[in-house]
Amino acid sequence: MRIVILGSGVVGTASAWYLAEAGHEVVVLDRQAGAGLETSFGNAGEISPGASASWAAPGIPLQVLKWMFMRHRPLVIRPRLDPAMIAWCLMMLRNCTAARYELNKARMLPLAEYSRDRLRALRAALGIAYDERAKGILLLCRSAKELDGARAEVALLQKFRVRFELLDREACIGVEPALAPVREKIAGGLRLPDDETGDCFKFTQALAAAARQRGVEFRYRTTIARIALEGDRVSGIVTDRGTVSGDAYVVALGSFSPLLLKPIGIRVPVYPVKGYSLTLAITDPAGAPESSVVDETHKVAITRLGDRVRVGGIAELAGYDLDLRQAPRRTLEHVVRDLFPRAGDVGEATFWCGLRPMTPDGPPLLGPTRCRNLWLNTGHGTLGWTMACGSGHLIADLISGRKPAIDVAGLTIERYGRAA
Repeated sequence: MRIVILGSGVVGTASAWYLAEAGHEVVVLDRQAGAGLETSFGNAGEISPGASASWAAPGIPLQVLKWMFMRHRPLVIRPRLDPAMIAWCLMMLRNCTAARYELNKARMLPLAEYSRDRLRALRAALGIAYDERAKGILLLCRSAKELDGARAEVALLQKFRVRFELLDREACIGVEPALAPVREKIAGGLRLPDDETGDCFKFTQALAAAARQRGVEFRYRTTIARIALEGDRVSGIVTDRGTVSGDAYVVALGSFSPLLLKPIGIRVPVYPVKGYSLTLAITDPAGAPESSVVDETHKVAITRLGDRVRVGGIAELAGYDLDLRQAPRRTLEHVVRDLFPRAGDVGEATFWCGLRPMTPDGPPLLGPTRCRNLWLNTGHGTLGWTMACGSGHLIADLISGRKPAIDVAGLTIERYGRAA
């Protein structure tokens, strides 16, 4: 079959690779000049199945109120008369129960672990290098209360058989020696030893190059205007360079997916949640993290990527706004200076933002739609890098008529019922 993929971020590019591997003719459309140039470009660099969980968790509504009074707060809400934002927030609040949190984690974790395994196999087969490290991720707690919260998560990790290590202060320093000068700021931490790190952009570029060698056609600088329908099937994708037709179509446009789908009557509850990052050159290797440290107070990840440190975080609800605001930058600078003051010069750091495509319950949207030849691979939120290879492999299995390796029932648009 001829498959047209909309979007060349890490999810779209992984989909292209696995569909080509399955023997299909693949065309990828993207408005950018290359692969991975939007949300995949500057994320925190974590491949974190162990931390795969919905943002909609018990206690979050109260926590949001507390965050509003923090100077360096992890959440920024810019009020706007946006029906999509209001509906998304209300749906998220309905998922902030213990039962729904566990259900959503049960849907996300198998995909994340499957994806990590697919990534490892792909890395071994293709020899792709992307500043990867397999040294685990440390969720760092600054207070006894945060450490109690980490202990509460342990029961679910045990239930889902996720390896973990609950660490005291000195054990955290043993894992991340550069934290020794700030040991008084550490209460303990939760380490996920099977999680990995790596530069998502470098990976996406390398995989796109491998896909081209396999015959995938990437049409960059192509703006997608709309989806053309004939009855219950897609007949083509209308672009500024003409109409592109195929036998099947995959929407992997991240936060922009709902804008394209709404005119054809498909409503997906995906909303853009802006994240920010700083990337700085390492000036003192001994003062930089060995892998990735997540500051649980500010929800900021500090990740070593080769000779650089990536500092990523902040959740800003502001629609499709891409302004680089200085308050989030000050928060990122504060966290890296506070925990790794010798790592690099934040004044020389590159500042970036991107739009995470979030669903209100957490799991992505993967699988068929009411249009018989239109498929979804979107809504991965902060876990696009974590779930990309697994999602790409699954969508290739589904389109090819093969039985997927994991159950996708809880990942499809059907979980939203008539609302979609």
